[in-house]
Amino acid sequence: MAEDLIRYDVLAQDALKGVVRKVLVEVAQTGLPGEHHFFITFDTRFPGVRISSRLRAQYPSEMTVVLQHQFWDLSVTETAFEVGLSFNGVPERLLVPFRAVKAFVDPHASFGLKFDAGLPPREGAQPGEAEEPAPPAAPVPAEGGGTDEPAEAAQAGVTPKSEPAGADVVSLDQFRKKGG
Repeated sequence: MAEDLIRYDVLAQDALKGVVRKVLVEVAQTGLPGEHHFFITFDTRFPGVRISSRLRAQYPSEMTVVLQHQFWDLSVTETAFEVGLSFNGVPERLLVPFRAVKAFVDPHASFGLKFDAGLPPREGAQPGEAEEPAPPAAPVPAEGGGTDEPAEAAQAGVTPKSEPAGADVVSLDQFRKKGG
């Protein structure tokens, strides 16, 4: 098989992350339309991610936040988004580079995107060599997140992670060459 020197997989991921960026820009300008809301999963270890040490201790590798009812000061740049959320009554400010985003889901639209792990390759890693997979993390809703999860989970500020019923999640792995 021929070697892909163009890296179509990286170009496709960047284009799809552009969709996430565009949606967040529109929400920052006009607010959430209708019943739309987002589950955004990101790699907390990715360079440039800014979260409190309390959240980093609780979510050392991966975190999913819910942008629904109570978030504030959403701002979006070419490379990152920043948002205020409340976790168990404590306001926090998060800065997340788009390259750290691992998944974006809008349950209302049954739409989802899944991306490869966000960490840059380890030094000495061979091209295509997989990183250690991060354990799945549960979505963390903003206060009053309005999820339909069990009351005890909602009171703890954490909801079980699941794909919305009928969501079309696109994984770029299905387009990758198999083998060498």
